[in-house]
Amino acid sequence: MHILMIEDNESVCEMIEMFFIKEDWEITFVHNGKKGLETYKDNPETFDMVILDIMLPDMDGITICREIRKESESMPILMLTAKDSESDEVIGFEIGADDYVTKPFSPLTLVARIKSLMRRTLGQTDSSEDTEYEIETEHLKMDRGTREVILYQKPLENLTPKEFDLLYTLANSPRRVFSREQLLQLVWDYEYFGDERTVDAHIKKLRQKLLVNGPQVIQTVWGVGYKFDDTGKID
Repeated sequence: MHILMIEDNESVCEMIEMFFIKEDWEITFVHNGKKGLETYKDNPETFDMVILDIMLPDMDGITICREIRKESESMPILMLTAKDSESDEVIGFEIGADDYVTKPFSPLTLVARIKSLMRRTLGQTDSSEDTEYEIETEHLKMDRGTREVILYQKPLENLTPKEFDLLYTLANSPRRVFSREQLLQLVWDYEYFGDERTVDAHIKKLRQKLLVNGPQVIQTVWGVGYKFDDTGKID
């Protein structure tokens, strides 16, 4: 795996590099915002993940994330934020970041988050030629191995890894109501200690993309959470 990390603190990069080498990951460090974006745009196919600091010289991480999403909806993006920058975290999710780690953090925590995000991104690859959809509801078909989504008989494209995982989790149990806390644990693979806005930000973006294909299939259950329902029925 080749990671592009845009982080201006060289001491942090040196510390992290040792842990990445241990995982046999290739890492490209860039310490400047504009240069980091240029590095990505010059060779986007080279990288499997981008790690972005929010505060960078010349260009902030939010802007870089937005620019990367214009190029690719599927590139996994993990953002590094200050401990008290909750608004930055929400904005980051709204423009397409898949996950975040708050500073200060331990290298082992960062490695664990990277592995979790890549597991979700890559899914379980199926090499068989005959594709069988793992989820088939009235109007939706999904396959985790190929990351294929068919909604209302049309391909649904440009989902980020976390958006795919949210839809997959909800659609795997149609009409079941999931609380935000349950979705945090199931989709993010760890607890966010009650930061439910993470789910809301991702659901908002996912809903916008779902509406391109047809009627909305993710419903809000007020005071509880969210559910998938493509039957057109109202409880």
